[in-house]
Amino acid sequence: MRRLLRATFAVLAWVAATPAAAEAPRTLRVDYFHTGGQGVEIFALDRVSVEPLPWPGHPGRTADSGEPGVYRYEVRDDKGQLLFARGYASIFGEWITTAEASTSHRTFHESLRFPEPAGPVEVTVLRRGADQAFGKVWQVRIDPADPFVVRAAPPRQELVAVEEHGSPADKVDVLLIGDGYTAAECSAKFGPDARRMADALFRHEPFASRRADFNIWGLCPPSAESGVARPSTGTQRRTPVGATYDAFGSERYVLTFDNRELREVAAWAPYEFITILVNAGTYGGGGIHGAFSTVAVENEWAGYLFVHEFGHHFAGLADEYYTSPVAYQPAERVFEPWEANVTARLDGQPLKWLDLVERGTPLPTPWPKAEFEARQREFQARRKQIRAENRPESAMNALFREEQSYTTRLFRRQRHADAVGAFQGANYDAQAFYRSQLDCVMFTRNEVPFCRVCQRALEQVIDLYAGPRRSD
Repeated sequence: MRRLLRATFAVLAWVAATPAAAEAPRTLRVDYFHTGGQGVEIFALDRVSVEPLPWPGHPGRTADSGEPGVYRYEVRDDKGQLLFARGYASIFGEWITTAEASTSHRTFHESLRFPEPAGPVEVTVLRRGADQAFGKVWQVRIDPADPFVVRAAPPRQELVAVEEHGSPADKVDVLLIGDGYTAAECSAKFGPDARRMADALFRHEPFASRRADFNIWGLCPPSAESGVARPSTGTQRRTPVGATYDAFGSERYVLTFDNRELREVAAWAPYEFITILVNAGTYGGGGIHGAFSTVAVENEWAGYLFVHEFGHHFAGLADEYYTSPVAYQPAERVFEPWEANVTARLDGQPLKWLDLVERGTPLPTPWPKAEFEARQREFQARRKQIRAENRPESAMNALFREEQSYTTRLFRRQRHADAVGAFQGANYDAQAFYRSQLDCVMFTRNEVPFCRVCQRALEQVIDLYAGPRRSD
């Protein structure tokens, strides 16, 4: 209870300490429906809300670099001045690459958040094309004085300060939301789970050396029963933010499709990034750039899952693995991906991380690809069989430990094990894409750091929200 009160008082103090002349604006949220399939993409406004807490971001860092994201939103005033801009991804953007999208239509709920403006604004959503250029796909005029803007606060949630280092405006604010926790589990279990996940994050660079640039907050709306939905096994649950396994038919992919419920719960915390802590033991997680990430906290690999999926959400990092089955269909043509940590090495294009490659490193960089793939086929077949037979999670964990041991030994003896180069096989494709180092958090479950390219991308996001690294 003392931690809970301290967290509540900390946020109230942040609000109260803001001078009236420079009072932080409230947080405005635009909710909309994103519909499409079969070559159709439609946006439709749902509602505009003013959240109960001030905008948590720094007033001088309102636009990102313009590099990350499949989508981007821009907020401009009547004079055309850019007030706010961020790149992001979406569940719709992932679903549209699945086989289902070629034969059906679906609708997803999404949100855009930014400081409440002083007057009417134009909110523009842009989508990245194959040439990597952004083009406008939707525009809506928002007037914060409109009487239909919702200003009634959602049901209050009790805030927990998992780790606090300063005012939200000067920090990266990460919110951990528990889903599938009963009231008793929220009281006794959520706090230790949140602490464990935060510690996992801060064991990795650049998070470890930038720890003081973060606040970690927690919310745990209680569920009627423990656990979340896993439809492939007949497990159904109604939980406060709707986390579920089997997203897009992938048994390990955990998402929520109840975006409005998620945002209503999250409104009671100062945040830029959300991870849903799923109270479940089956291996699983997910991450959508700029939206949220998820992790099954009771799994043996939860620490790895948290950090890996947070990499997707936080910096838009691509998956570097390519041997595990995924729901997405391969692209008809190969284009240079926007993600910082993978490349197609197309003719005439310089390697995007060439400045990190030491002289004499061969490009492409040799590695035991054929041997790795042969063993991966065996591991993936066994993995599939374990799920088909509905064997205990301990069997899957044992398989993963065997796989980890094998790949660690294989990679350790390689000449270019620590080199930055261009290693073929990444982004769900064995041939078309390359990763920058032999191993990385985004490639395997091995106990390795983020590669140097990923670390640089992550650090750039920290700089955006907390300011550049300060020298001692």
